[in-house]
Amino acid sequence: MHAREAIRSSIEMANVIASSYLEDLSDSDLLVRPVPGANHIAWQLGHLIGSTQQMFDLAFPGTLEPLPAGFTEKHSKDAAASDDPAAFRKKAEYVAIMGKQREAALRKLASLSDADLDKPCPEEFKDYMKNIGDLFGIQGSHLLMHAGQWAVVRRKLGRKPLF
Repeated sequence: MHAREAIRSSIEMANVIASSYLEDLSDSDLLVRPVPGANHIAWQLGHLIGSTQQMFDLAFPGTLEPLPAGFTEKHSKDAAASDDPAAFRKKAEYVAIMGKQREAALRKLASLSDADLDKPCPEEFKDYMKNIGDLFGIQGSHLLMHAGQWAVVRRKLGRKPLF
C-alpha cells in the first residue's frame, strides 16, 4: 500500500464512522449540546467544512467549490454559542457540502506523487502539520475527533452505541 492509499483509507473510514453517527439524527438533534458550553454538532459540521476549505484554498487554490456566501462567518468561534436553528443549515446541506469536499480532496490526493506529499504545507499550518501528507491526513483525524463528540450527543439523545 502506498502513502496515498493509506491516507485515502483513513479519510474514507472516518467518513463511514461520522456518517453512521449522523445518519439517524434530525436537524434539531444537531443543536443538542452534550454539556453546557460544548459545541453542538451543527456548529462542528460547519467548522469541519470551513477548516477543510481554508486548508485547501491555501494549499491547492480552486480544488474545492467555494462555500455559500456567509458560511464561514456563521460557523466562526463567535457563532458557536448560538442555539438558533435559523443560524445553521440543515443536516442534508452539511452532508452534501462535506461529500463534495471529500470527493474533490480525494481526487487531488490521487493526482499527487509520494514526493508531493513530502512538500511543506502552507506556513499557516506549520504548528501542527509539516507537509502536504499531513494536510491530507488531518482530514480523517479531524473528522474522527469531532465524531467522537457526536457519540456523546447520541447517548444523551438515548441512541445506542454504534461502534
